[in-house]
Amino acid sequence: MGSLFSGLIASKVRIKLLTRFFFNPGTRAYLRELAGEFQVSTNSVREELNQLTKTGLLSSEKSGRNILYKANDQHPLFPELKSMVAKAMGIDQVIDSIVTRLGDLEKAYLIDDYAEGKDTGIVDLLLVGDIDQYHLNDLSRKTERYIKRKIRSLVLTNEEFDELMPKLKEKPRVLIWEANKEKKTKEIYKFA
Repeated sequence: MGSLFSGLIASKVRIKLLTRFFFNPGTRAYLRELAGEFQVSTNSVREELNQLTKTGLLSSEKSGRNILYKANDQHPLFPELKSMVAKAMGIDQVIDSIVTRLGDLEKAYLIDDYAEGKDTGIVDLLLVGDIDQYHLNDLSRKTERYIKRKIRSLVLTNEEFDELMPKLKEKPRVLIWEANKEKKTKEIYKFA
């Protein structure tokens, strides 16, 4: 992941913060949580959070004794940074290589770590519809080699998805693709 940003941004902590906050802008986190997740000192994280807040890329709000940080979706560079992070994480390749070629696909979600902006090396996908499992496995293997990350897929029918939805609401998730019912065509969402 760092290869795209490392030529532009020298700080590994800053790269991790941008990834964490701009992949899923609804994500909020506080200093000690981020330091623990990144396994670096709180001072390293604090310095970068202060700089990103000062430039307006992040916003902050007090919650009890903690300060919660999040991406500033009003910043002029927000759409571009969000798009760059998605590309750096390889999600655009997952969408292009897998999601658009699977049969009667209704919805595709990123779930768990990647939905929170954590680049753990394992992309968890939730696919809803009538999916060709053989084709999915073949495309997943090819895409894994290209993006250098493991892809795990959970395939559900619409009925199974509706049944599981109460449990899924507790998990971090990002809708990355949905069939456009009105036009009977498929449409890729630009990480709304």
